[in-house]
Amino acid sequence: MTHLPLISIITITFNAAQTLAPTMKSVAAQTCRDFEHIIIDGASTDNTLQIARSLATPALRILSESDRGLYDAMNKGMRMARGRYLLFLNAGDAFHSSDVLEAYARHAREEADIIYADTVIVDADRKVLRPRHLSAPEVLTAQSFAKGMLVCHQAFMVKKQLAPAYDTDYRFSADYDWTVKCLRKSAPGRCRNLNMVAIDYLADGTTDRNKLKSLAERFRIMTAHYGLATTVRNHLSFIGRAVGRHI
Repeated sequence: MTHLPLISIITITFNAAQTLAPTMKSVAAQTCRDFEHIIIDGASTDNTLQIARSLATPALRILSESDRGLYDAMNKGMRMARGRYLLFLNAGDAFHSSDVLEAYARHAREEADIIYADTVIVDADRKVLRPRHLSAPEVLTAQSFAKGMLVCHQAFMVKKQLAPAYDTDYRFSADYDWTVKCLRKSAPGRCRNLNMVAIDYLADGTTDRNKLKSLAERFRIMTAHYGLATTVRNHLSFIGRAVGRHI
């Protein structure tokens, strides 16, 4: 009988030749080998696929074809995934160290629903710029996300059976909507915090380049999940938090 992997690592690419290598190298360096790596490529015209193949693990599978955007590609990745858990690691992002996937796998073998960790922001030279301004709470629930995206999407691993499709009506923040929906299918006792930095997040993503549009979209999503009054009240605290960081 064919062995099915514990974890499906899904990487979305499009003309990612300048950013993909650190991602591929970090996957190859993992001590845990019970995974598959899926690349969903949007028909790149540069040498993205050559780089992917040159740095591939034996578990790599690639689908390269045109798509309708990032979240359509993520849905393709989920449909291709054979693992029991899903972890999205996009081009430019990387595992923080070689033992990260093993830390996720330990809790996955105990059948946790959702496993999550912290993130640091890195630049194109892989220099750590700062920790992410929101830190993963010890107890994570769907209600936690009323205060913002407390866990970076790339550091959030979920059982495939709990994961809905991404809502492609959202262009920039469907990952926020998706994580809330995943959490609503779980319970606090079935979520595990790794209490470690797991992901290096490259500060040059689609959301970063479309910050205002992303924030407006996230406001709509928060209102849908938590109501207008709660969302407005929390956004007032977000403004204070942002001012405090600036000071």
